[in-house]
Amino acid sequence: MLDYETLKLIWWLLVGVLLIGFAIMDGHDMGVGTLLPFVGRNDTERRVVINTIGPHWDGNQVWFITAGGAIFAAWPLVYATAFSGLYWAMLAVLWALFFRPVGFDYRSKIHDPRWRSTWDWGLFVGGAVPPLIFGVAFGNLFQGVPFSFDDHLVSTYSGSFWALLNPFALLTGVVSTAMITFHGAIYLAHRTQGEIQWRALRAAGFFGGLTILSFAAAGLWLWLAIPGYVIQSAVDGAALPNPLGKTVIREAGAWFANYRAQPATAALPLAGIAGVLAAQMLARRGRTLAAFWASALAIAGIIGTAGAALFPFVMPSSLDPNASLTVWDSVSSQLTLNIMLWATLIFMPLIVLYTSWAYRVMGGKVTPAYVRENSHSAY
Repeated sequence: MLDYETLKLIWWLLVGVLLIGFAIMDGHDMGVGTLLPFVGRNDTERRVVINTIGPHWDGNQVWFITAGGAIFAAWPLVYATAFSGLYWAMLAVLWALFFRPVGFDYRSKIHDPRWRSTWDWGLFVGGAVPPLIFGVAFGNLFQGVPFSFDDHLVSTYSGSFWALLNPFALLTGVVSTAMITFHGAIYLAHRTQGEIQWRALRAAGFFGGLTILSFAAAGLWLWLAIPGYVIQSAVDGAALPNPLGKTVIREAGAWFANYRAQPATAALPLAGIAGVLAAQMLARRGRTLAAFWASALAIAGIIGTAGAALFPFVMPSSLDPNASLTVWDSVSSQLTLNIMLWATLIFMPLIVLYTSWAYRVMGGKVTPAYVRENSHSAY
């Protein structure tokens, strides 16, 4: 068995990998759904757009389910506190996601323009709302979530759904939504041609610029106006979890402490910006597959930037900073983390191999001729 401290760090990294994998793989599906009513000007074009993601969108949901399961098993206190306190926000995500399976399966079964348009906008909601709420959630993490624990480690949340929609959190929601929509536009440019591809490239130009501007604005706001969290007491990474056994203070500029201590972490925000610029340049030159992976690099850089700034905090508390949940004190037992690690080492490569195979099989261009010739089997 690995030592407890090492396991805690490994699972912080693995949860980050799963969240990035979800943002990359299911993110481009959501981005395409967000763009659907705008890049498809008639029913045939919208069917082309849907068919670029229809055969594999549900497989990409595995990343979402796996990430949620990993948080539940590796960070049970985080899961319990977040999903009870942020209950309505999580329900909003799930309600939005409900539009996707129903929309994909039933959208083309009735030849009625109103029916199909309704489900097109349903797919838009299923693509646009989750990244917006996830981004808003990250913005609230940086400001602190209003929760506390009693002596029995029962959490109490004193906030409200509407309080989550504060200006900084809405800005981080814009970062997330723009990033995912940009990723979807690049993917759509790779899988289509003609007018649809041209519109996707225009969308990639707009949302790529919005991603960079909002990402930079959020970083500047965080630096100038939002104090971070610092653990003042000694940290024993190998100790049994006790979220109330530390002293935490808020301090201006603390969210950038890790970047000052480890200058190499500056590569993360640079990768986020450079990935967007590289994806735009490559897409304009017709190298759309390379552009897709550059966009994936941008997602990894942007999410990694947030994770590196927060470390070791996972869910800071604005109500009682000492109750903030960290990598060291919100985890499961050493045995649980070890068992989960071995399961991950076995099954994650299988998921990656299956995903790679699926994309090789279904990686060609989708054209209007294809959906007309396959009207009964295409989406």
